[in-house]
Amino acid sequence: MNGDGYTFHRDNVPAARELRKRETKSEDTLWEHLRSRRFYGLKFRRQHPIGAFVLDFFCQEMMFAVEIDGGIHRDPEVAVRDLERQRTLEALHIQFFRWTAEAVETDASVVVRQLAIALGIEDP
Repeated sequence: MNGDGYTFHRDNVPAARELRKRETKSEDTLWEHLRSRRFYGLKFRRQHPIGAFVLDFFCQEMMFAVEIDGGIHRDPEVAVRDLERQRTLEALHIQFFRWTAEAVETDASVVVRQLAIALGIEDP
């Protein structure tokens, strides 16, 4: 649990496990950059459950999530749900970073560098 008494791990484990089995190309590509502490020694989890939600990637140490949005996220109804979900999680002090699947598939190293800059780990 975090300081707010919120359970991080057990609320949505079955859905997270299923999503790991159906990982998208963009998620797999970015995971290669984040796994095994490859990103500045930070520990990431993929398809990490928090409450009713499952985050694409989550770093509990730094309390931030990385979400990869495919084409479905362009749908206005989906975009509204995404924003509501993000606000709920931000209320738990989780920072959110979003990129499109196309950006990750085009050049994941640029996405990783943008993440480092956004976190203040690298200079612009």
